[in-house]
Amino acid sequence: MEISGNSAFYAGLSTVQTGQHRIDQAAGQIANNTLERSAASQSSDIQASRLRSVDSSQLSDVASNLIEMSQGKYQAELGVKIAKASDEMLGTLIDTYA
Repeated sequence: MEISGNSAFYAGLSTVQTGQHRIDQAAGQIANNTLERSAASQSSDIQASRLRSVDSSQLSDVASNLIEMSQGKYQAELGVKIAKASDEMLGTLIDTYA
């Protein structure tokens, strides 16, 4: 008897990868915003006052990126749970002692 790939297990792994990708993207965007702010702090007073008006929108971007990171974390954790449950079920469906 040949056992093909367990689709639930691979769905779990795919969910983990998707969650990790979501975390990576959000973290990269937060890092880019941080670099832009440090460059702005070295600019002239006029440029700094213009950039301060944009700061509120950047703060909301940081907040939304933090939420994306949190969602990615939960997505990856759920993917691990799916893969573990699938792996445990495979052992119960096949009688290995026969």
